[in-house]
Amino acid sequence: MTSPPRGSDDGSTADAGRRLVCARCGTSADALTAGPPLTWTCSVEDGIRRYFCETCSRENLRSIEGRLDSDWW
Repeated sequence: MTSPPRGSDDGSTADAGRRLVCARCGTSADALTAGPPLTWTCSVEDGIRRYFCETCSRENLRSIEGRLDSDWW
């Protein structure tokens, strides 16, 4: 088993203490977390991680599953 290099954008300790904000609507997570809440979705677009709240994820589920960039939604 291999591990990602330290300091990589793996969503673990690199995000500790950061307030996450939905890339679509701007809703912020309720608390500072080490990662997104379980109901949020993470998407990598152009090499950048983007997080989407539960509402935006549900409203755009078909586009997300179709791997369309969020610009298309």
